[in-house]
Amino acid sequence: MGASKWSERIFGTPLPDPVVIGSFLFPLLYLIAFLIIPVLVMLANAFIYNGRPSLFWFKSIFQSSYYFNPLHPQGSFMSTIEWGGQTVYYFSGLDFGVVVNSIIVSISVMILTTILGVTFAFVMARYDFPGKNIVRILLFVPLLVTPFVNVVVVKKMFLPNGLINWIFYQHLHLFPHPIWIDGLVGVVIAQSITYYPIVYLNAYASFINIDPTLEEQAENLGSRGFHLFRTVTFPLALPGITAGAILVGIFSLEDLAAPIVFQGSAIAKKLMSYQIYSSFVSGFAIGNPQMAALALVMLTIALIMFLLVRWYVGMRQYAMLSKGGRWKPRVAKPKGWQAIIIYLLVIPTLLLTIFPQIGVILLAFSQRWYGTWPEGFTLANMKALLTQPDIANVIRNSLMYSTAAIVIILLLSLTASYASGRFKKAKLAPILDSLATIPIAVPGIVIAMSYFFFFSTVPPFKGTILDPTNLLAFFPGAALILAYSIRRLPFAARSIAAGIQQVHVSLEESALNLGAGRWKALTSILIPLILLNLLGGAMLSFVYCMSETSVGITLGSINSTWYPITAKMRELIMGSVGSANLAAALGVFLMLVQIIAIVLANVITKQRYSFIGLT
Repeated sequence: MGASKWSERIFGTPLPDPVVIGSFLFPLLYLIAFLIIPVLVMLANAFIYNGRPSLFWFKSIFQSSYYFNPLHPQGSFMSTIEWGGQTVYYFSGLDFGVVVNSIIVSISVMILTTILGVTFAFVMARYDFPGKNIVRILLFVPLLVTPFVNVVVVKKMFLPNGLINWIFYQHLHLFPHPIWIDGLVGVVIAQSITYYPIVYLNAYASFINIDPTLEEQAENLGSRGFHLFRTVTFPLALPGITAGAILVGIFSLEDLAAPIVFQGSAIAKKLMSYQIYSSFVSGFAIGNPQMAALALVMLTIALIMFLLVRWYVGMRQYAMLSKGGRWKPRVAKPKGWQAIIIYLLVIPTLLLTIFPQIGVILLAFSQRWYGTWPEGFTLANMKALLTQPDIANVIRNSLMYSTAAIVIILLLSLTASYASGRFKKAKLAPILDSLATIPIAVPGIVIAMSYFFFFSTVPPFKGTILDPTNLLAFFPGAALILAYSIRRLPFAARSIAAGIQQVHVSLEESALNLGAGRWKALTSILIPLILLNLLGGAMLSFVYCMSETSVGITLGSINSTWYPITAKMRELIMGSVGSANLAAALGVFLMLVQIIAIVLANVITKQRYSFIGLT
């Protein structure tokens, strides 16, 4: 086979081109080296027992009632207890074992977030009512990530003397006794409040993109109200809704903040993410193949969910027909009973779901929080961000790690998107496209566990600054930068790929026909035209790097000198001498960074940017 044929089949160019080959090989080799191989090393540890290949560690998980007990659950979903001299309904959840608990929590969060997200999306897409623009802004508030602290606020909301009982028990008298939500039920509630905007964004985009003539034709045939929604509107929006819901399920599966905050209830510890995390903080992860096996179980579940949504969305494509141009979505004034539901049910529910972020701000500017509300206004916590050396140090560390990761992410995103987008006939194009997307389905705790085994056992890295077992020389920042660049790659890659699709390939071909080289066409034609997408994607990835939790509180917490923000927040929340108020101040700092990024991304790209979507 001639060189030109080989080049055309593998890289999509008739003759070997160094720029094209480099665009394929750089992201491919990087992702293989720091994603695929570490996972394979962890897999090798999980399948070895006494030096021989074995399923022993997986059997030890699925044959243990601690990890797998689907038929004989322990505990009770709800019980009555005495608290402060009064009877309280205590909700904690049933214990089906670590693996089944994780799946049940994930499915429960998917259901709750879908109900909330679809409801808010349908109201915002189909009704025009006074205050709609304010509601639109409020719906983005839960997207402001404040690791650990927002879960602390959720936990306080559902205490017997918390906000929920203050409203529904003391004032509205809807409960015969106060309620106390804890354990797995608390984890489900906290995750649902955190993640439902992901479903909302996907559902809203789906609703406004439905061709109104399809619903009008159904109405002409007699379909009305809920029947129209159930038979026409909802099925047309279902691919986007399903994508958002399953993405939420993956995020729920890997979440660490809620289990850590609710760990006062023993059942909240019985989740896969917490079990793997606790092995890190206890030192049990060192050479522990059972935790490697548990991490692979989690990864398998997450990948199945991810592949399921990719297959489902690909299969469920609905044709939308219109007479030309972009259609105008169906928007109507709500009827009397609809207005009552919006103002007395939907908006109050929204206000409750944004209280965690409001609570973070109140906590940051307060001296204490006893009972329902914070008490004692102070600026000391915010001043500590600049004046307290250990707090200022973690901010500096996170800024340094995130900035370095963004440089790598941009290089990976640009080369991967260019190669897979411009040379689609190449054999490597679909492989590269899948590898650039798959990190969104890989739980952060799995990345952390993979890196632990990889850098501590593979000879080129063992004993270096990347080896977590080499405590005297280990530099967490290097491992975090690599992990950030893998974990947050899909967000920038998605933005850049969209920009490349909008630039017609004929512009580059014209430059090539006039004598410009491939590198010249790329740097002089394509990159300037997609610069806004580059900047927008970079800022959104930067936000997620700053708030990365799973890797930050595992590998990042090994050396306190090099803590990222999230590791310090965990220490402040859970440490014996910590301060939830200082953690809240760091949360406010992260919120400001995210707000600035959102505003700049919207201004730069001249479009509304959804944070997370998978369609």
